Order: sequence, then C-alpha cells, then structure tokens
Amino acid sequence: MRFINRFTLALLLGLAVTGAAAERIKDLASVQGVRENQLLGYGLVVGLDGSGDQTTQTPFTVQSTVTMLAQMGVTLPPGTSLQLKNVAAVTVTASLPPFARPGQTIDITVSSIGNAKSLRGGTLLMTPMKGADGQVYAMAQGSLLVSGAGAAAGGSKTVINHLSVGRIPGGATVERAVPTALGQGDSIYLQLNVADFTTAARMADTINREFSTARNIASAIDARTVQVAAPSGNERVQFLSHVENLVVDAAAGGAKVIINARTGSVVMNQNVMLADCAVAHGNLTVVISADNAISQPNPLAGGQTAAVSNAGIQIKAEPGNLLHLKRGVSLGEVVKSLNAIGATPQDLLAILQAMQAAGALRAELEII
Repeated sequence: MRFINRFTLALLLGLAVTGAAAERIKDLASVQGVRENQLLGYGLVVGLDGSGDQTTQTPFTVQSTVTMLAQMGVTLPPGTSLQLKNVAAVTVTASLPPFARPGQTIDITVSSIGNAKSLRGGTLLMTPMKGADGQVYAMAQGSLLVSGAGAAAGGSKTVINHLSVGRIPGGATVERAVPTALGQGDSIYLQLNVADFTTAARMADTINREFSTARNIASAIDARTVQVAAPSGNERVQFLSHVENLVVDAAAGGAKVIINARTGSVVMNQNVMLADCAVAHGNLTVVISADNAISQPNPLAGGQTAAVSNAGIQIKAEPGNLLHLKRGVSLGEVVKSLNAIGATPQDLLAILQAMQAAGALRAELEII
C-alpha cells in the first residue's frame, strides 16, 4: 500500500468520545516548591591527546591554566607563552534534584566552549558548580565518558555523537542543600502539568471526598493550582503520599493536530471531526461523504428505529478538480485518502492549514 510508504499516520484516540481518563494525581500535578535546580560551572579538562584548545585562539584557556597553577603555588615567569594542546576550557552543567543532601552525587554534563577537537580521555579538574543565587551547591571532578565515532560501509566515517560533549555519572558531590517550601505554612499547592479548569475542580472534589471532614480541605484556585490544607511535621509526608495516589477523572484535552513537515507524520489526540468545506489544491481530488440515514424495521420485526451513518470515500487525481469534504467525516479519513493518491507532506500541510484558516478544522494545528 503506497500511502504507508508516503506518510506515517499516528492516531492517539481515547477509549471513548469524551476522551476522559482516570489518572493518579502524581501523574497530573506536582507539588509547588518541589523541583529541580540548575547548576553551572566553568572548569578545565586536562589529559587530552593533543585535541585540546588552540591557545592562540582561546586566550581564556591559557588564563584559566595560569590562575590554576598560581593557586597550586606555581608561579610562571612574566611573558611566558604557553602552547597548550592537552587542555580544554569547558562548562559543566547539572540538575540538582529536590531534597538533595550534602554527600549525594549527581550526574554532570561537560561541554567544550573553545575549539577543542575532542574531549575523549580527558579528566575534569575540580570545578565549583553554582546556582542562580551565586552560591556553590556542588563540586565536580572526574574522568569524562565521551561517545566516539564508528566506521560506516565503504570505509566512510560517520560520527555517532559529538566529541566535544561528555558526561560523568555521579561526577559531582552535593555540598549544600536547597530548602523547600514543603514544610512551610498550613497548606500545600498542587500545580497541574496542563492548565484545565475541569481537571482542577475534579481534583479538589476527589481530595475532599477522600478526606471527608467538617470543611473542605481542598479548593481549586485557578486552572492550574489546587490548594490543600495539610498537617504539619512528619505527618505531611504521609498525607502527600496518600494524596498523590488518588485517582482523578481528568478532563479531555482540547483537539490538537501535530504535523511533522519533514516526514509527513500526523498525530491527533482525539477524533477530530470536520465542518463542511471545499478545498482545491493542485491535481488532488478526494470526495468524502457521510450520509445519515434512518433504519426503519418492519412493523412485526420487533426492532427499533435507529440512525445509521454511511461514510463513503472516493479518491482520484485529476487536474483542476475540487476536494470536497462534508460534515461528519473524521480527519483520519481525509489523511488516509490523501495518502492513497500520493500526496506529499507539503500538500497535506497546505490543505490542513487552509482548512483551519477557513474554520473547518476546529483544532489546534502544531507544525514541528
């Protein structure tokens, strides 16, 4: 089937038309104040096999080396010109997880900021890592792990990963803890990952039903935040453990269509239906109809009158013809029809954009 080779059509549909699904609170929201913090440091990688920075073009590498040697008690004569080949200036980045304590180790990423050809085989010297407030929260040091290059068929060389970036698992030791707001105040705040008034209201109702008291302990402040009255001290941890495992019927998300303009992949988060529209695009012709008929049983058959939807799709490619779409046809059927006649990703993108602009596609269209 040619349309399978042309496009990859991925339809993420719910189990029901409403799209509602029961999910745990821990999957829908996070606790305000419990988050990661970014750390940044500047350091030197030594021990490279001639693949370090060219010191004539990266004077900061020489300056950093001279400063390091001075701190170690080594004084260079004035006017000394260093020709370094095995040293590279790097930035060190890491994420400090919540509730990290001194002595805990975290992974770090080391990236060259000069013109070093490779960091393979290098060792990061002791580097202080600072937070946004300028305080040192971790110290990093260790041997770099850098992915290399592999040989492809025919003797050609293909690079699998960047040689100017490496990682050190457990390469930084936490020196300072970051205080959190978890134990402060009489309430905690749950922040929804996706703002939605319905989900926030249902989450507050679920918590209130679970902890039935004289007054409600949870209330939705807005579409993203739910305030919950919580006990103090160590009981708060047990309380949060109970709350985050409660199941909430999350509201169905808004209709959304995502298109990859390079591959032609189409992803929909629900069954998006179309309004009446007509689109002319090049030599593409697709006529899709959905006719609602009434099924009337015989008088003595004992059946019931019911509505029957008969959807038919006719596809062909003729210059100057019209692409006619009628109400009740799903977007998935339209895309399949376009795939079948060999439409390109650019054709699909242009048609969907025109349909949205005309108001026939009532969904958010995102292009990646």
